[in-house]
Amino acid sequence: MNLGQLTDLFYAKPLLALTILAILVAVLAGMLAGRRPRLGQSLRNLSHLGLVAALLLTVTQVALHNTRSEAALWLDETRPPSVEGGETVIPLRADGHYWIQARLNGEPVDFLIDTGATYTGISKSVAERAGIQPDGDDQGVMLETANGTIVARMASAASLAFGSIEAHALPVAIGPDNEVETNVIGMNLLSQLAAWRVENGRLILVPRAAAPQAPSASSSPKS
Repeated sequence: MNLGQLTDLFYAKPLLALTILAILVAVLAGMLAGRRPRLGQSLRNLSHLGLVAALLLTVTQVALHNTRSEAALWLDETRPPSVEGGETVIPLRADGHYWIQARLNGEPVDFLIDTGATYTGISKSVAERAGIQPDGDDQGVMLETANGTIVARMASAASLAFGSIEAHALPVAIGPDNEVETNVIGMNLLSQLAAWRVENGRLILVPRAAAPQAPSASSSPKS
């Protein structure tokens, strides 16, 4: 391996470079300990600091690559959706679901995107926090959830927004707190989109305004 290849290796693997450098400094410190004790001690301290930093970086890398570690879960839960070309891209969480933090009537609320849910559903406490009241003439609707059948009250959310997606006057189902563990975005919102799809483990939502439009006959080029 020539010097150029070695330089490329260290550039690609900075953790390895830091570890080797710390070891070399420790060796140099040992060589100077007898002749220049003060300099040798300073180099020894520097090598110890480098080895400790390498150890901490190694532990951090292992934690982040272990999808069940607390660090990886925290990073997973705080990763926001991105907007690419007007489309909202939501990464798959470690639990195999798609989650987003939306603003419901301006209030931040965590939602699970559930394509099997007919309605967007929220708990009673979330509805109260967002200032959403059940419709006065609503008699309740039976909904199937992961915890079984519940009776929910229908209401209307003034706005629900995340990424490039925004819905207004959105019907929502309000369930009791003891029966609703997860707020969900259902098909009544997804059906308002121009399109949605899953690509490479990412959920891509296309707002209606961002859907590509085919050129009309009047705008086609003339020969």
